[in-house]
Amino acid sequence: MIALDTNVIVRFLVRDDVEQAEIARRRLKLAESRRERLRITLLVLLETIWVLESAYDKSRTEILVAIQLLRQMSVIAFEADAVIEGLLHDGAKYKADLSDILIAHAAKQGGCVAGITFDKDAAKLTFFELLQA
Repeated sequence: MIALDTNVIVRFLVRDDVEQAEIARRRLKLAESRRERLRITLLVLLETIWVLESAYDKSRTEILVAIQLLRQMSVIAFEADAVIEGLLHDGAKYKADLSDILIAHAAKQGGCVAGITFDKDAAKLTFFELLQA
């Protein structure tokens, strides 16, 4: 399996660089013809969310729709698909940052029963407890 980097995913989704977007699209089509799977790791997804929010000012809904689109592509294999499913479910349900929701689901998948944070918004998720003096 071959891993995709954040910049390839962003070019494919945003198409801000026409040449690179086309190269990414062709590579995905090649993977499809070869019946190859391309991996998106949780770290790359976290970075992709951050880039789409901060550099491209994409809305929460746009980001969740993009992740769902990628998830439906036969050539894409997400690391820890249950984490992605949780992100898509809770991302539409809670106001916490998508990155915090992803972190919570990844931690749960890793066996954690709770998380501690100084982030008051993240602490609104049932997973996190606000760390106080």
